[in-house]
Amino acid sequence: MNPPAAVVRRPADAWLAIGGALVVAGCALVASSGTVGALERAIFRAVNGLPDVLYRPLWVFQLAGVLGVPLIVAAVAALTRHWRLAAALVLLVPIKLFVEKEVLKALVHRERPGTTIPGAVLRHVPSAGFSFPSGHAMITFGVLVLVWPYVARRWQYLLLVVAVLNAVARVYLGAHAPLDVLGGAAAGVTIGALLNLALGVQRRTARPAPPDAEGPAPAGPGPARDLRRRAP
Repeated sequence: MNPPAAVVRRPADAWLAIGGALVVAGCALVASSGTVGALERAIFRAVNGLPDVLYRPLWVFQLAGVLGVPLIVAAVAALTRHWRLAAALVLLVPIKLFVEKEVLKALVHRERPGTTIPGAVLRHVPSAGFSFPSGHAMITFGVLVLVWPYVARRWQYLLLVVAVLNAVARVYLGAHAPLDVLGGAAAGVTIGALLNLALGVQRRTARPAPPDAEGPAPAGPGPARDLRRRAP
């Protein structure tokens, strides 16, 4: 019989939530001007101007940020009986939509690079519409923070690489400026960390050692020899 799962709330998630919220606020403050600064524009052009041969692989990586991904991962979590993780992944979707559309996009009115950055290369992405934050980055980094405590280190690093490449892909495709994806990533981290704190993280307790079937260990050789010497 499997041991029960302990539920923990990690201090690291509190720090992630605070740090993520501060980064979101900073990015939103800069982006609220509606313009793209010189440094951000230079970073955008460096990524957006990468060779066209990267289009297909980066297009695949940007799919990691679509809205159905948390639900697919939630189904896997449910199959492996990680119920709190599954619930958090399902909740990520409506919370992401609310924070993105009702909070951040309502506060920050910055258009997409096709409107704000002259000469932006658009690879099958819209040229207009509010750009901050990147919803794809919110999804990938939210999933990353939620899944991180449940997987081995090599999978943690793999998920981190996928999340970063997803953010790079959105800039490469011309859908977002760098602050859009940075703010989206920080928002996703904040939401994921708050969900971990609210629902807790399941940890399997150590399996108890089986009782000794042969009873207590026999007495050492010293006392046994003494008893033999005393026998008539």
